[in-house]
Amino acid sequence: MEVNATTTVPAGPPTTNHSYTQHHLHSEKHGHSHTHSHFPSKTIIITITLVTLVTVLFIICVLLFLIRRQKSSSKNGTCQEDSRELHDTSSRLITSTTLNSSPVGVFTGGNLSRTPAPRFRGVQVFTYRELEIATDGFNEANVIGSNGGHGLMYRGVLSDGTLAAIKLLRSEGKQGERAFRIEVDLLSRLHTPYLVELLGYCADQHHRLLIFEYMPNGTLHYHLHSPNDQTQPLDWWARMRIALDCARALEFLHEHAVSPVIHRDFKSNNVLLDQNFRAKVSDFGLAKMGSEKRNGQVSTRVLGTTGYLAPEYATGKLTTKSDVYSYGVVLLELLTGRVPVDIKRAPGEHVLVSWALPRLTNREKVIEMVDPALRGKYSKKDLIQIAAIAAMCIQPEADYRPLMTDVVQSLIPLVRNPSSLSSSSSLRFHKQTPSPSH
Repeated sequence: MEVNATTTVPAGPPTTNHSYTQHHLHSEKHGHSHTHSHFPSKTIIITITLVTLVTVLFIICVLLFLIRRQKSSSKNGTCQEDSRELHDTSSRLITSTTLNSSPVGVFTGGNLSRTPAPRFRGVQVFTYRELEIATDGFNEANVIGSNGGHGLMYRGVLSDGTLAAIKLLRSEGKQGERAFRIEVDLLSRLHTPYLVELLGYCADQHHRLLIFEYMPNGTLHYHLHSPNDQTQPLDWWARMRIALDCARALEFLHEHAVSPVIHRDFKSNNVLLDQNFRAKVSDFGLAKMGSEKRNGQVSTRVLGTTGYLAPEYATGKLTTKSDVYSYGVVLLELLTGRVPVDIKRAPGEHVLVSWALPRLTNREKVIEMVDPALRGKYSKKDLIQIAAIAAMCIQPEADYRPLMTDVVQSLIPLVRNPSSLSSSSSLRFHKQTPSPSH
């Protein structure tokens, strides 16, 4: 039982220190307490305890906040995407990737975040209504091409007067959404004169559109294989410049991107020509990030266009050398004027690569392969060099194909001085040794 701390002390003579000590010990033993002048009260003790607890809790909260912020920064830096679905408005798109982060996350199939999107450098966000006005209600008269069965390309005039190519994508589920995200993410990061520039995008409700710079001379495929006589055939000099421009585009993707980018659908239909017939590569909806190792392979399901696919691609193994093979096919198109697969041809000539490969190292047969539209107006020395480059690019074994850097260096002398043959550049391929498989 607790005793009242204020006890009455009877009057009497003062006690000695010895007596006080004994009395003090006796009081503690029986649970008695003395006056406030000797010990702190319970109120002070409780106050100190509460202050201590509040301080500790505050420190814990600060530590938890710092830890969570550090984890959040780490996720943003490594491009870990949010698991939520794409929001209905174009102002909330592709926020899982930022300009200072790697685009790897986009290629892993993560979903888009609902939080407000950053404005990518040089890329504008459009509403569907703005693009509807730009194309006169997506008038058929403004259709300038199709993207297979994936959508239509329209000519449009933006509100600031800029002439643009507007790609209206059809809704195709996850694959179509992935292709849309890849193009926006990749082209907003990679800037070179050899890739078609992305001006903006639209993700307004269920609408998905991409806005590109306008390329007035259309596709390389159209100029090489158009069934009518409305287009003037490309001369030899223009073809050599186009070959070099395309080689530089692939070199940039393979060698100069932060992580190697495999286009995966390089073909003459995806090579666009500007007003000066300079070439730019387009359509990155199937692109893949390659291994950090040179020639490192990634596994993927077979997508692309028949006639351009490298042999190893059929097994699902893909490298930058697969793009080199596709480039070799386009080089054969420039050289011969033939399409990659033509069942109307005579037996043995249906597949361009199979028909051309044994002829490319024979000078007489190479001359017979040349596109009749050139009417003999070409340099035979340049022709032999181009044939040698094409032969190396379409080798069945990927390790024997050159790097795009080697192709660029071999083409530069031909474009600078088209009447001469650079023996040094041809030696680059003879010295090429197979690289180890990865």
